[in-house]
Amino acid sequence: MRTWDPKAEEIMKERFGRNRLIALATAVDGIPYVRNVTAYYEGGSFYIITDARSEKMKQIAKNPTAAVAGEWFEGHGTCVNLGYFGAPENRETAEKLGAAFGEWIHDIHVDLSDENTVLLRVKLTDGKLLSDGTKYEI
Repeated sequence: MRTWDPKAEEIMKERFGRNRLIALATAVDGIPYVRNVTAYYEGGSFYIITDARSEKMKQIAKNPTAAVAGEWFEGHGTCVNLGYFGAPENRETAEKLGAAFGEWIHDIHVDLSDENTVLLRVKLTDGKLLSDGTKYEI
């Protein structure tokens, strides 16, 4: 991914560096699918907690390219299943999500102790961000 202008990265962190609702779109066999997900942004990626058996994860397994949109941002990214939320290698990211989501993390529709509860990373490949009349692109 090309890098954001430092001001754009600051805006992305401000807008999405906590639990934020974004649209995540996948496509399989030319058919688009879109849903709202709660996500956390950091360092050019959105992180989402989901169930490995969900339709979105089945679609991502077939086509890892996705589109995301929310709060005057739109972009594309490559989806990566980082594996079980509670795995030792995911501890740092899981702790950040726990802090970002606060008490809400215990009210979500997935069981954090279930090994099918995974971290999904959407690594941005391009995007457009609007803020105060300025358009930033990566």
